[in-house]
Amino acid sequence: MLERDWFKEFIDYLVVERHYSLKTQEAYRDDINDFFDFLKKTGDDRYLNVNHQDIRIYLAFLYDKNYSRNSVSRKISSLRSFYQYLLKQQVVKENPFSYVQMRKKKLRLPRFFYEKEIEVLFQAAQGYSPLDYRNQALLEILYGTGIRVSECANIQLADVDFETNVLLIHGKGNKERYVPFGSFAGEALLDYFESGRSVLMEKHQKSHHYVFVNHHGEQITATGIQYVLKQIIKKSSLTADIHPHMLRHTFATHLLNNGADMRTVQELLGHVSLSSTQIYAHVTKESLQKNYRNFHPRA
Repeated sequence: MLERDWFKEFIDYLVVERHYSLKTQEAYRDDINDFFDFLKKTGDDRYLNVNHQDIRIYLAFLYDKNYSRNSVSRKISSLRSFYQYLLKQQVVKENPFSYVQMRKKKLRLPRFFYEKEIEVLFQAAQGYSPLDYRNQALLEILYGTGIRVSECANIQLADVDFETNVLLIHGKGNKERYVPFGSFAGEALLDYFESGRSVLMEKHQKSHHYVFVNHHGEQITATGIQYVLKQIIKKSSLTADIHPHMLRHTFATHLLNNGADMRTVQELLGHVSLSSTQIYAHVTKESLQKNYRNFHPRA
């Protein structure tokens, strides 16, 4: 098999066996192609012959180009996966990226809203237009379930079960999970279906099964949801910037602050590994320390 064919085989593997999203596939493809281009410029593009010295030179090249730590780490991770695939196929004898260690970056705690801020956010979304009903339902679902914005945009009518108050969520890697929603979210959804979605769909003569729609009655995008949230922030008295993921962080933080166990939060968030969820433990510790300092007379 020609060397270049192994690259195509690897991308096919990401699609067929790993079920990676199109965006993730493109990131792997770009990272590996960048490495191939580097090898060509250095005079030897035989990527099956790469050794540890080549890797050190490549790292120096990336830092000279002023790539951020996150970008370098992502590129190395992509290449490590590619060469691990080659190793399993017995095309190479070792993975030259196995021993590349990136210095751990400082832990960044996820940003979240306090409960009073969430109340202000909901008040700002109040209104009686079709889009107001949609915005209230969006807020209730994002905060009440902790789902990702992309997952929210892709919810279909058949995924909503009002009898048991659960959503069927199609997550990363085509993994499915059931996520419960509360009475506030349920009422907001019903109001939106009756006074928001149906009005917009009929007005623009649209017919599809996606729950959340834009002002033209078409499926809303993740970017569209971010725009909606920014408009709600502008209407509120809050000065903080907002990113849709903040509502996911807030969901997890409030659950843990109110006594939920880590495993439950992991399941609800759809995290494969508990380590991905454990960062919220740091947030709750910070919250406990802040409350202690504010309220204990000997703090």
